Formats: sequence, structure tokens, C-alpha cells
Amino acid sequence: MRIALVHDYLVQNGGAERVLECFTELFPDAPIYTLVYNKKLMHGVFEDKKIKTSFIQKIPFAKNYHRLFPQLMPMGIEQFDFSDYDIVLSDSSSYAKGVITGPETLHVCYMHTPMRYAWDDCQKYTHDFSFPSLIKKTIPLAMNYIRVWDRVSAERIDCLIANSNFVAKRIKKYYKKGSLVIHPPVNIDKFYIAEKPKDYFLIVGRLLAYKRVDIAIQAFNELGLKLKIIGRGPEMKRLKKMAGPNIEFLGRVPDEELAHYYAECRAFVFPQEEDFGIVAIEAMASGRPLIAFRGGDIPEHMEEGRMGIFFDRQNYQDIVEAVEKFNELRFDPAYIRERVKKFDKEIFKAKIKEYVTNSFQEFAISKSQILISKSEIKN
Repeated sequence: MRIALVHDYLVQNGGAERVLECFTELFPDAPIYTLVYNKKLMHGVFEDKKIKTSFIQKIPFAKNYHRLFPQLMPMGIEQFDFSDYDIVLSDSSSYAKGVITGPETLHVCYMHTPMRYAWDDCQKYTHDFSFPSLIKKTIPLAMNYIRVWDRVSAERIDCLIANSNFVAKRIKKYYKKGSLVIHPPVNIDKFYIAEKPKDYFLIVGRLLAYKRVDIAIQAFNELGLKLKIIGRGPEMKRLKKMAGPNIEFLGRVPDEELAHYYAECRAFVFPQEEDFGIVAIEAMASGRPLIAFRGGDIPEHMEEGRMGIFFDRQNYQDIVEAVEKFNELRFDPAYIRERVKKFDKEIFKAKIKEYVTNSFQEFAISKSQILISKSEIKN
């Protein structure tokens, strides 16, 4: 089988890129097609792969400011030619799903989410990122076009996988399509249970507005407890100004150190709504309980009282109450870790390989039946 991989853009190394990494391990010879590739920001990941970019790559500043060009993204993803491939395997939260394939090519899409800023988060997208005022005025106009394109382009997918039940519901709502749920991979073996946790709480992730790190900082300012924050992003400067002396920003840390911080925290704080929440699963793979917002997909995977504590509203007062409740409880690290072993990377890879292989076999049979029918008509 000749396979091509498609990814929205390679400008950060997050959860979506871990999925792509698994795809490259399953299909090591497959090239990666993407709108924009910033080698520096990828820190060596995919450096040994054949990466093909769109014309947007050549636009000045696009590698660092790709969000300024939403109207060009559909054209960029549609320019790729996949006529030499039997299968296109895309993973998408925005544009990768919109590739155009011929009738001889099967398109399997692993969807992280329907395009959030085209649908439910359009106003937040404009507000949360530091766009120039002129760009902010044009974004609503661009979104009308993007929304129509997004809906139409979803029809091009032959086989659709959702990364969670939460996302499957959104796919049904916006695209009117069914999907199979295969949860994202977590490298469970990289994480471990520490003999004794230390006295800090932990947050890990890109510092973006929707992650709601701000309310966690407000809560821990009031509580006076130690909070360590791992990650970088456009919110860093604002969040540092808010934080008291008990809150430490560690920036980006190597994977080995990250596992260490997970293992030794008292609890992992998760104030955002996520489509899945890989960092939360990594924390639980380290045997650590969560203090989490009851939203997104996490409520499906965390047993309250045994694996952590939920809070119901995204405000600092609810986090303060959740931490105080957490302090009165005891948790079994071995039980927490055992419950998330089902998300192991090798299990994910086996499911993806089986699904892609079976889908291609069915696709090939369908093509053969069409050819036979045409032949019978001619005769």
C-alpha cells in the first residue's frame, strides 16, 4: 500500500503531533504533507521524514504567524496531489481533512476536533490571539468562507475516526457524520509512580487563553500552596504578572524531567475543557490524582473520589473548594495508573493499523464490484 500522511501544520510538538508520530512508526516510508513546517519549533521531531509543504511556507512570516492566513489554508491543503497513493491518512483539527483525493485513493481521517474557531469558538479565537486590529476586523468575514469550506470539505472523508466520544458528538453535530472512537496514544511506560509525592501541584500544557491557567493561578494565590507550571505560549507574560511567589514557571522541560514532575506532584490541576486531555492521562499514568473541570472528555476517564476531584464552574473559587476537598482525601496511585493503561501507545497503533487495513480491503472490494458491474453492463 502506498500511503501519504497529512497534518495541519508542524509548528509545535503537542498531542496531535504524538498521533502523527505513531502514524510514522506504523508507516515509516510515508511522506508527510503539511501546510507549514517550522523546523526550529519542532525541536528535531520528524527531522528524518520527507516533509512536503504548501505554497504558504514561502510567504514571509508564515512559519511563525500561520494564524494570519486562514483564507489561504483551504487553497494550500487542496493543492496537494495524491494520485500516486492508495491511502491518505490525515490527522486534523482544522484543514488536513480537506485534502482532495481521486476515486482510486482512500482517505482515512483521524479527527482531533471539528474546526473549533469556525464553529463554537469563533469569537474566542479572535479575542484570544494577539492579532493586529485590522486583522481582527477581517476575521469574521473570513470565517464565513471558512465555515462553508469546512462543512463541504468534511464530505471528502471516506472513513472517519474521532479521538474521543466528546469529539464524536461534535462531528455528528457539525458534519452530520458518524465516526469510530480511538483515543489518542499515551506512552504509558515513560511514566512511573514515585515513592512519595512532594508538596507542589502541577499544570502542564501550552499557555493559551482557553486552558484557563489564569483561574488556577488566582486560586493558588489565595491558597498559598506551591504550583509549578510547565509549558510556554502567548499567555506567559500575562500569567507571570498575575502569579504570586508560590507559583513557579518552568517553561519547556525534557521528557525525562517531565515524567519526574508528574510523579512527584501532589495532584495535577486541569482547569480547561479539552477534546481528550493527553496531559491529564499522563498525570494519571504517573499515579497522580486530578483536580479537573467537569467538561470535555475527562469525565469519561476519571472516577471522582478515587482518581481525583471535579469542579463544575471555571472560576478560581471552585478550584479553591476542590483543592480543600482534595486535601481531606487519600488516593491509591496504583489504582489510578491501572485505569489509564488502556490508552497505551502500542494499543493505539494496533487499533489504527487494523482499522486502516480493514478499511482499505473494503474499499478495494467495493472498487472491484463497481468494475464488475460496469463490465456486465457493457456485455
